[in-house]
Amino acid sequence: MSPSRARATTALALLLLATTACTAAEHESTPASHPPPVSRQAEQLRLPLDAYASTVAETHVVEDAQDLLMRRCMNDLGMEWKTLPSVDAQDTEPPNLRRYGADESEAVRYGYHPRPDPPSVVRRNRAWDEREALPAEVRRAAYGASGTGGCLKAARHRLVGDTPPPDYHAFNQLTGTGLEASRRTPEVREALRTWHVCMAKAGFDYPDPFAAAGSGRWETTEPTAAERATARRDVACQKSAKLMTVWAAAETRIQHRLIQQNSDRLREAKARKDRWLAAARRVLKRAGD
Repeated sequence: MSPSRARATTALALLLLATTACTAAEHESTPASHPPPVSRQAEQLRLPLDAYASTVAETHVVEDAQDLLMRRCMNDLGMEWKTLPSVDAQDTEPPNLRRYGADESEAVRYGYHPRPDPPSVVRRNRAWDEREALPAEVRRAAYGASGTGGCLKAARHRLVGDTPPPDYHAFNQLTGTGLEASRRTPEVREALRTWHVCMAKAGFDYPDPFAAAGSGRWETTEPTAAERATARRDVACQKSAKLMTVWAAAETRIQHRLIQQNSDRLREAKARKDRWLAAARRVLKRAGD
């Protein structure tokens, strides 16, 4: 994997939350030309800790600026460097999609399978993959022997000087803590019981939406009719139990408390992130002038 590959910053920060809501099957390699929009509730779900992690779009801004600086460095060495293709704004997922279970819009078509990546995401991911096959000489120039040197190191220094890279450890830790703590609150436990009863009436015996989504039955290449039926009932029961509304309210309250308890740590993390993002935007703006 290329050392500069940062598709994972925000996505992986949420992976510990999303993996239980996804089947183990891989994303399809064929892009979806018109992926279905996510539900409005999932689109609008924002939590207090979101301010301390980069969105996917912000991650792309930093990657793109760094890539431009790497291209200049590589060109100075007499080597070509293809910059990453952009991702269309509508192709980035909301930050908290599937946080409390399957999304209504996806369940109808894909069950619990992840929807195929849209074309612009596929193009960017393929560009990352192509960097894995760069000639050894080019890779050394780009990344140095350590994987963090070469033009990558030069580009990062030109971008932000000695400012360390954004550190999302605090966010990862606290967002996981917030999810688990909110899950144990009386109101969320009651909503989950309501969901369970609703599912049981249709013959499904799962303790919670994560167990339903993570069933080994869905580890298939394509979603099955049974999987879609289960997912449709799942999201219907989530709606009847007002699960997302109740859970988000409980977690919002807990996250505010966690932010107060870790204010210094989070303030430093956000300052670092903001400095990288501001520097990246300046580079892109100059390139576009």
